[in-house]
Amino acid sequence: MKRRSMNEIILDGVANGSIKCPEMPQGISKTRVEEAMSSINRNSNDIVDAVFALLDESPSWYSNAPKDARFCDGASTAQIGAHIGILQRGNGTKLDREGRDYWIKPLIELGIMEPCYLASTKDKELMAMAKISGYQFFPGHLKAKSPNCCYRLVEGFPEILKVENWLEALNGWISDDQVRRRAKLQADAITQAKRMTDNSHSDLIKTSVELYVTEFLSGYEVVYIGDGDRITDADLAIFQSYGLEPPKDGAWPDVLLINPEEKKLWVIEAVTSDGEVDSHKVTLMKNYARQNNISDQDIGFTTTYPTWKKFAERQKKTKTNIADNTYVWILESASSQMKFELL
Repeated sequence: MKRRSMNEIILDGVANGSIKCPEMPQGISKTRVEEAMSSINRNSNDIVDAVFALLDESPSWYSNAPKDARFCDGASTAQIGAHIGILQRGNGTKLDREGRDYWIKPLIELGIMEPCYLASTKDKELMAMAKISGYQFFPGHLKAKSPNCCYRLVEGFPEILKVENWLEALNGWISDDQVRRRAKLQADAITQAKRMTDNSHSDLIKTSVELYVTEFLSGYEVVYIGDGDRITDADLAIFQSYGLEPPKDGAWPDVLLINPEEKKLWVIEAVTSDGEVDSHKVTLMKNYARQNNISDQDIGFTTTYPTWKKFAERQKKTKTNIADNTYVWILESASSQMKFELL
C-alpha cells in the first residue's frame, strides 16, 4: 500500500473534522502574537504563524507520541509547515521546508523556540528515562536528520503572552538578552523612521539621542542638544553643572555628551543634508576638550544618518569625508554601528 503523504493525512483530518485550526490556542490570539513579534522586529507572516502553530494544544501529529502528547509539546519542521499552510492559510499544502531558515532559525536565535526530540522505542536509554519521568520530548536534536527531531516554544514564553500586562512582561523578558534587545532596538528604529519628517534634522537628532545613545553610550549624559549655534541660559547652567565651558569658534555639535564618572566627552553629528564628523570637526572638538582638561583619547565621535541611501549619497558626493577612528550609525540599521579607519 502506498504511504500517504502528510498533506493527504492533514487534508483528510480537516475534511472529517478531526483536525482543526485553533482560534485562541492557550487563550492567545494571533493578533497578540503579531504585536509581540512586531515589538522585536520579527513580524513576518511565516514567523507569526510558526509561533501560533506551536501554541496549539491539540493532539500531537506524531503517530508514536504518547496519547496525551500535544502539538505544542514538539512538532517537526514539516508538521509546523503543514499547520501554517493547510490549517492556518487553507492552501492545501505545507509551507516550503527550504524556507525554515526564515521562520525557525530567527525564533531560535531569539530564544523563543528551541529544538527537541521525541524519543522512540529504538531509543532505549531515553525511553527508560521517559518511563521514570513520564516525559518523552527531550531537549535538543539528539539524532541528526531524524524525523523525530522537532521544535517547541521555550518554557515560559506562552505564559508571557497570557498575562494582562503582557507587553510589560515581554519587555522585561527582552531586556534579559542582548540579541532580543538589539531586535527590539531595530523595531523601535523602524517605528521612529516612519514617524520622521523627510530630511528632518531635528527629528534625526532626537532619534539619535533616544536610540543610539541609549544602546551604545551607556554612562553618558546629554550636555547639549542643538540645531545651530545657539545657547540659552538653561544650556549654560547645564555646562557649568558638569564643570564645562560652552564651545566657541563655531564648534557647536548637534549633540554633546559627557560621561561624568570617567570624564569623557562624545560628539554626535546628525546628517540629513551635510555636517558629518570630518577632520575639521574633530580638530575643533579636541581643542575644546583640551580647554576643559580632557585628553584627545577621551573624546569620541559619531555621525548618524536616517537611511543607507542618505549615507551613500553623501559619501559618493564627498568622496568619504568622515574622519578617521570615528563611528557611523544609520537609523535603518539601528542595532549596529560602524567604525571608520582610513588607510
